[in-house]
Amino acid sequence: MTIISQTLDAFDDIFPTDMAPRLFQAPGRVNLIGEHTDYNAGYVLPAAIDRQIFVAATARKDSRINIYAHNFNQWDRFGIQNDLEKLSGNPCGNYFRGIVWALLQQGSELCGMDAVVSGNIPIGAGLSSSAAIEVAVGFTLLQLSGSEISLKDLALAAQKAENDFVGMRCGIMDQYIACLGQADHALLIDCRDLSYQNLPLPFEASVVIVDSGVHRGLMDMEYNSRREDCEKAARHFGVSVLRDVSMEAFRERAHAISAVVQRRAHHVISENNRTLAAADALRARDLSAFGELMIASHASLRDDFEVSCPELDRLVEMALDVEGVYGARLTGAGFGGCMVALVKKEAVDDLTETIETNYGSVAGRQASIYICRASAGVSEIEIEN
Repeated sequence: MTIISQTLDAFDDIFPTDMAPRLFQAPGRVNLIGEHTDYNAGYVLPAAIDRQIFVAATARKDSRINIYAHNFNQWDRFGIQNDLEKLSGNPCGNYFRGIVWALLQQGSELCGMDAVVSGNIPIGAGLSSSAAIEVAVGFTLLQLSGSEISLKDLALAAQKAENDFVGMRCGIMDQYIACLGQADHALLIDCRDLSYQNLPLPFEASVVIVDSGVHRGLMDMEYNSRREDCEKAARHFGVSVLRDVSMEAFRERAHAISAVVQRRAHHVISENNRTLAAADALRARDLSAFGELMIASHASLRDDFEVSCPELDRLVEMALDVEGVYGARLTGAGFGGCMVALVKKEAVDDLTETIETNYGSVAGRQASIYICRASAGVSEIEIEN
């Protein structure tokens, strides 16, 4: 049974009604390069992937929202206008409530709804399941309510929900790619002015994502402290964000800040340069150059930003030992989660076999491997009768 069938069957079981539900999806994402640059107003190069959050829903005549999170066997029920307190012990509920709160803040008029939410994005793996939930639920509500906002504004609302309701100080990348992804393309995003450019991914390469099995709670780790380090560095250089610091300026003045903050700033500044170079490599279809930039990105995330872990480092080493792998790096915020590799199509089986054979013996855990294609952003799915 497909995940779509499961979602629709669950809706029919939970909300018996003569009204057929509508079905919506929002994708997870993999970031090919450009890590921890988005909240520094820099550049990122993600792609939406064919792992999604699905919402089956019908509108209600009142302002109540009833959402069942199928993967977690968990309910959230609240009123749009007066029940939007943050919950403890119910992360999904906070994403649901957060996007409703943010859309109301933007002035959207929303109806109530009954909904089932499910998905096949690995939770806690750094593939942006939270942004996909926010975008999918927000898009569903807007469509059911007949309220129209741009996909860009939906992305901004989802980011506001994450920042100001959930309490995770993420940048715009995850929500933006969930809204604006395009099939078979990566999306170069300028996180300062939110301009973007779709860049075709060469058909001869596959994107392979490997979940290390090390799952992290970003709020419990050091994501926010990394952001604070970046803000300290920006203040030292007299700018609002590290995007505005050149490598030359960094070398001239970095000696006056702590070694830790130096390393954080060096990563962000060099990663912005790598991301722009990677976009040029894609335009030129130079996958070897793109791969070298991925490798350098991982080293910087490991050594300067210190967000890797032994399992991710080992996965990258394994991948780079396989002939036909252009490059590999951790993807997402780090502290666990996933590696992404750009691989010749004919080398995918060798990479898969290498990891399946060797990773468990050195890491003491199993990896999950996803061979992905770049997919489209949020949308409604036509239900076949």
